[in-house]
Amino acid sequence: QVQLVESGGGLVQAGGSLRLSCSTSRSIFRISAMNWYRQAPGKQREFVASITTGGSTSHTDSVKGRFAISRDNANGTVYLQMNSLKPEDTAVYYCNAVTAPNYRSFWGQGTQVTVSS
Repeated sequence: QVQLVESGGGLVQAGGSLRLSCSTSRSIFRISAMNWYRQAPGKQREFVASITTGGSTSHTDSVKGRFAISRDNANGTVYLQMNSLKPEDTAVYYCNAVTAPNYRSFWGQGTQVTVSS
């Protein structure tokens, strides 16, 4: 059973920062592209950011310049540094691992981020 364990969510005022973490086994981590998604109340889950095994990153337009995804291969952990947070960033944030080459997908349990105005 593959587990992704997330942490770092919480309540923050607009303009503040949080850093989310997601850890899994190194055997899975080293062959996986890692992604962050989020789901706000009443909305569909949406892509936030991704990072390949080689370190290439992608961020959705609404978070570019504010959020940064990174990975620590030695510790099997992916991070999402979130700066200049806005109330519209409020959501449950989910970590996702997609393995190569067989594209198995695993999800974390989600961590709540709430940004107050």
